[in-house]
Amino acid sequence: QVQLVESGGGLVQAGDSLTLSCAASGRTPDTYYMAWFRQAPGKERVIVAAISRGSRTYYVDSVKGRVTISRDNAKNMAFLQMNSLKPEDTAVYYCAAKPQGFSMVTGYDSWGQGTQVTVSS
Repeated sequence: QVQLVESGGGLVQAGDSLTLSCAASGRTPDTYYMAWFRQAPGKERVIVAAISRGSRTYYVDSVKGRVTISRDNAKNMAFLQMNSLKPEDTAVYYCAAKPQGFSMVTGYDSWGQGTQVTVSS
């Protein structure tokens, strides 16, 4: 199984930018999707963005234009750059990974411990 460790969360003000990092280790498949999910208080965990090994990407509509997902395959890392942050972006952000297959949105089976992002108004 893949081990994932997130970093980069924190407390920021509305309009600020923040970049989250995720380091993957362990039994990483030859090709695997990496994704970022978030879970706000009292809400379900939802996908924010995903990226394939070949840098094909997916973004949920609510973050399009403000968020960029990227990855460094040589270092087994993924990043989530978030701009123009809003209070509604406040959540615990989780890195996830799964072997590449039909869907890059569902079926993730490896998860990090999460990193808190709090956006004050």
